[in-house]
Amino acid sequence: MLRLLLLCGALGCGAEQAAPLTFTMVHYTRVFEGNSLFWGNASLDGRLSHVLEGHNVTQVLPLEPPDAWAQRQKDVTTYLSNFSNLVKLFNKERPMDYTQRLCCHLGCRLFPNGTSHSFYEVTLNGTAFLSFHVPNATWQRRWPGQHQVATFAKTELMKYPITTQHLQHFLNTTCVSILQAQSAGTGKLSVRSRAPLVLGLILGTLCLLGMAVGIFWCTGGSC
Repeated sequence: MLRLLLLCGALGCGAEQAAPLTFTMVHYTRVFEGNSLFWGNASLDGRLSHVLEGHNVTQVLPLEPPDAWAQRQKDVTTYLSNFSNLVKLFNKERPMDYTQRLCCHLGCRLFPNGTSHSFYEVTLNGTAFLSFHVPNATWQRRWPGQHQVATFAKTELMKYPITTQHLQHFLNTTCVSILQAQSAGTGKLSVRSRAPLVLGLILGTLCLLGMAVGIFWCTGGSC
């Protein structure tokens, strides 16, 4: 027993582990009767950095200068408007009188030993729907059993580089570099690092477009 205790002491058994740095985004979308509602937020190492309400995204932490941030806001508004218009278009073709709730949870973690972990998870109506496997840039079905909507949405998302390679680069490189800058204790991010902060929201919206196509086409019996 004494040897075991000594070994544990040498290995740090029971010692408190340093928490990883995190950058996460949560994006909720509610679709009903041709209408879309959006809300969500982003957090940088536990501090609220961005808030999404409707078609408006605000910067809580001053991570970008006003002129650059104005362009980011415009980009997000454009993509969200495109999504809303697509939902309205599909609803005219195939009216859907029930509510769909999509949640996208994405981000990365940087551990004290320098390793990192990135993720992108999607739920549909509270059930695991899809996930993005970052190392090989592929979408994977998470819905229990066979599900034609998940299969169709996965196929749609795999067609476009912006929802595969671009998303992989954001999660595996950009996201981690943001945390590395924080870990360095500079308190500031480089222009290249901070500019893509909102890119995650834009990429998340584009991924939602593919899922919306799957949901509407499949509920209409066209899969």
